[in-house]
Amino acid sequence: MSAWTWLVYLIPLVLAWTWQVTRRRTVASKGRDAHIQAQRTGLNEPVSLHPTINALCVGCSECVKACPEKEFNVLGMIDGKAELINAGDCIGHGACRTSCPVNAISLVFGTAKRGIDIPILTPEFETNVPGIFVAGELGGMGLIRNALVQGTQAVEAIARRRQRRQGMVDVLIVGAGPAGFAASLTAMSLGLKYVTLEQESLGGCVFQYPRAKLVMTSPVEVPIIGKLKITQTSKEELLEFWRNVEKKTGVAIKYRERVESITPRGGGFLVRTAKGQYAAASVLLAIGRRGTPRKLGVPGEDLSKVVYRLVDPEQYSGQRVLVVGGGDSALEAASSIAESTNAKVALSYRGDAFVRAKVRNRERLESARKTGRLHIVLKSQVRQIAPDAVVVEQSGKLMRIPNEVVIVAAGGIVPTDFLKNVGVQVQTKYGTA
Repeated sequence: MSAWTWLVYLIPLVLAWTWQVTRRRTVASKGRDAHIQAQRTGLNEPVSLHPTINALCVGCSECVKACPEKEFNVLGMIDGKAELINAGDCIGHGACRTSCPVNAISLVFGTAKRGIDIPILTPEFETNVPGIFVAGELGGMGLIRNALVQGTQAVEAIARRRQRRQGMVDVLIVGAGPAGFAASLTAMSLGLKYVTLEQESLGGCVFQYPRAKLVMTSPVEVPIIGKLKITQTSKEELLEFWRNVEKKTGVAIKYRERVESITPRGGGFLVRTAKGQYAAASVLLAIGRRGTPRKLGVPGEDLSKVVYRLVDPEQYSGQRVLVVGGGDSALEAASSIAESTNAKVALSYRGDAFVRAKVRNRERLESARKTGRLHIVLKSQVRQIAPDAVVVEQSGKLMRIPNEVVIVAAGGIVPTDFLKNVGVQVQTKYGTA
């Protein structure tokens, strides 16, 4: 073979090899930079179910391609291996594990540094207390689809073992988020006597999302509704769909009724709320992990101007709004109001930096601040809320800020104590399945 023939074959191979090496180095550099940034901002600690990648990884990058959260760099390639980069943005989808051709990925809860309390459940979602079941995010599984499936399966399990008890409903469902809504429809379709209680509004965790935030799910079978083929939609569209289902099916949900205690009684349970009490043969807890909104505990917090979630920024147009908190919910609420209305927005946070918030939310906040539509008050705490103002302490000095609306976005109280009071055993997971 002549030298020219060798060159004809060799040059394309060298070019292809050079391109591949350069590409790998670029990808690895981006992944490494993103990982360092995530560590600096505290986003390297996952909040729920997430992947771990072992030594079997061959660097094919199929998991990176399969991840539905590509824009947030949840997974990336570093030194020819897949790595969990922005763990704080992981939604526990599990597509990465399914896509891996060498079974190098496991889905786990918690990390060695940060444990997560998970109720101990049977395959039928029953706790150690016979008759009390858990479905949805409280059990550690995120995603709307997972919650819909678990809510359905838990009620089906309850129906299989049903024993009619005089004066009791077959199942009392706590929560009307995805799991509780699916459970209610299932109970209705199976002819069970049921009561569904919701401390706030239809949608649960979805209702808490900022306005127009995209909600990703995948096709799932829901009783009465049939095949739900929503793969990507907005919060408003999804909630409107559920409201229409509620109206058409007549599924019964009691809103603004918070469960205060659950105690064994007569072979079943007595469930007490702020409005009354119910006797139930079984109880399904579909309350999510946020539990009850965390309050400030200051004078005036019981005023009607104080709310604990942002529903629609436009309702605050022309008003003076104070958002309290330093996490993603607080930053998203403040930014959304500043971006879409002429309201005067202030954000109060006790820390000196928003280290717990995602990069994209910090960027939105800074952009709104630069336009003058948003005022940030760091190292501050609300001391009193009055009808026309808020008293905020910053660096030992008290400031009285004219105000019509206070949005407290300080997170929720994880219902671990509630579960323990009911007798449900929880297990702290430190990076285990």
